[in-house]
Order: sequence, then structure tokens, then C-alpha cells
Amino acid sequence: MNRRVFAQSLATAALAASASKLPATGLSRPEIESAHATPPFALTVMLWTVFTDLPFEERLAKIVEAGYNKVELVGEYNAKHWTAADFERATAAARRLGIEFDATAGLHNGVANPETRDAFLAELKQALAPMETLNCPAMIVLSGDTVAGMAREVQHQACVETLKRAAGLVEGKSINGQPVRLLLECIHLEENPKYFLTRATEAIEIVRAVNHPQVQFLYDIYHEQMTAGDLISKLDEHIDVIGLVHIADVPGRHQPGSGEINYGNVYKKLAQLKYRHNVAMEFIPTGDQVAVLRAAKAEVLQAAASV
Repeated sequence: MNRRVFAQSLATAALAASASKLPATGLSRPEIESAHATPPFALTVMLWTVFTDLPFEERLAKIVEAGYNKVELVGEYNAKHWTAADFERATAAARRLGIEFDATAGLHNGVANPETRDAFLAELKQALAPMETLNCPAMIVLSGDTVAGMAREVQHQACVETLKRAAGLVEGKSINGQPVRLLLECIHLEENPKYFLTRATEAIEIVRAVNHPQVQFLYDIYHEQMTAGDLISKLDEHIDVIGLVHIADVPGRHQPGSGEINYGNVYKKLAQLKYRHNVAMEFIPTGDQVAVLRAAKAEVLQAAASV
């Protein structure tokens, strides 16, 4: 059996039910084997989208059950909500389950307003401590909103200058053996009509102007499809500055295959370009969440097998 056939069989197995269930997990043997198959790039799950009715540690266990070992956070560990004991339980659960926290978000300040630059930098500096505790090496950064009466060119340049300053704060720093990275994200106007950075092309221009290896672009496929489309060409032209890819379908932000985006082609292109950073499932599943996440991983494996 060659590599392509083998990977395709694994992808199919991830979706298939089996009469022989293993009592420890409730999964069939083929599903467990597929869950541990290795895609050409790392897969992760954005925690805010799934298992929201469960306690934190149980949510991690469900993600492992679905076949993933990486999780992205959105400030769930905010100091207003988590005590030192909460951090200890979370890190112990992650070790026990083999989970890595690979990225986080949740900074209140953005980078596009020069008047709040110092507040952003102070907040980022403070955020490094819990990131180190959680062994989480990447911070998702937002532009923040358009400032009334301020020229767009001024806010664009503010993004560049603030990120240059932020790069100085993380330069040479590592967490969990990886460089600390800052990942700049766009958001489409239907989600936030006031948001400054809505197009990948402008955000990439900013990242290139910062010109620092620890400052990269977070390519959210869902947001970009809502704003501009033309998804594949941006991968071809800018894969060198893309440090994270977020996945959800349009409309509705549900799982791949529920809407208009051909994610098979997106995954194939990422594999062809030898993309080696994370791809995050940031969709709201419809139906059984574990099964939907397994199916999403299986689609990645199947698409990569055709490359």
C-alpha cells in the first residue's frame, strides 16, 4: 500500500463507525488510528467554538477524543477568573492528555491606534507571564477599531510602529522551545463594522513592513472569504509570512463542507507549499461535535493524500 492509498484509507476510517468499541474512549479502533495520523501541518482547535457547556479540563479531553492535541485559547485564563490553583489544574490536565496550548488571544487593546500604543505594549508584556505558565508560544493580535477623525494612513502606520515595538518585547524569547510569535488577524465588517483591518492584503503589507520573523499574519479563511475572496492566490504569494490559518465555512462559521469554500483545495495548496505552521479549526460545529471535528481532520488527511 503506497502513501497515498494509506492516507486515504485513514481518512475514510475516521468517518466510519465500527461495531467494536474500545471502552476507554468509546471510539472504534480505526477511528483511534486515524485520530493519531499525522497531517502535513499541525492541526489545532480554537476552544471558544466547542464544548462550551463543559468544565475546562473536560473540554480538553473532548478535543483529544476528537483526535487533536493542540488547543488555542481566547483568554479563558484571565486573571479575573483563574486562580493559581486553576492554572495548576489546567497545566496538569494538559500534561495528562498530551495537549499543547499553541496560541492565545484576548488582549483588549489593538495596534492601530497610536494613542493606545503604550497600553497595548504594557498589556502584551503582562500577558507573557501566563503564556509561559501555559507553555503557549503565540499571541493573536488585533488591529482594533477605526478611530473617528484619524486618517487611514495614520492608523496603518500605527500598526507598523506598534508591532515593531512589540517585536522588541518578544525578540529572542521562546516558550515551550518555540519562538514567541505575534499573529496579526483581520476581521470582516459584518462581524465588527468598526474594525480597522479587514483585508488580508493590507495586513500582509503591515507584516512585511515590520519585517521581523516573530511577527506574522494570521490568515483567517472565513473572514477573508467574507471580505474579498480569492483565497488560494494569497497562499501562493504570501505563504512566507503566514504563521497561522483559521478554518470555518461561509456562511454561518460552521464546519468545512457546510458552505461555499472548497477546503479540500485550501488544504492541498497548503501541503503543496509545504506550510509548516498550525491550521486551527475555528468553526461552530453542527451536530455531534466530536464527530464533526474528526471529520474535519479526515478531510485534511484525504486532501493531503492527493498531493
